[in-house]
Amino acid sequence: MTELEALADRLRRFAQARDWEQFHTPKNLAMALAGEVGELLAELQWLTPEETANVMDDTAAAMRIRSELADVMIYLTRLADVLDVELIDAAHAKLDESDKRYTVETYRGSARKAPPLV
Repeated sequence: MTELEALADRLRRFAQARDWEQFHTPKNLAMALAGEVGELLAELQWLTPEETANVMDDTAAAMRIRSELADVMIYLTRLADVLDVELIDAAHAKLDESDKRYTVETYRGSARKAPPLV
């Protein structure tokens, strides 16, 4: 069992023990995930690029960032588990697609959006 599978299993058992599966619908989990991403963004919102690059040097800020990242990971993992999506496989597939869309020759150093694959 991978670490991600172990986390998904632990989260599943956590929800089952509390009879929370009834609330863990894809919609609710996606909304909770969005909320947690918003909380992560709030930690970085008014910082300069330089401040964000060094945010983990501030002990209190680092603790908050880690906590928000953990919340995002938990809800993403739980959502994927409920939807029976293998996150690692999905991420590799998406990266394979992006590798085709954003060729090094065309997009190196560029932030422009690529057209969809046909």
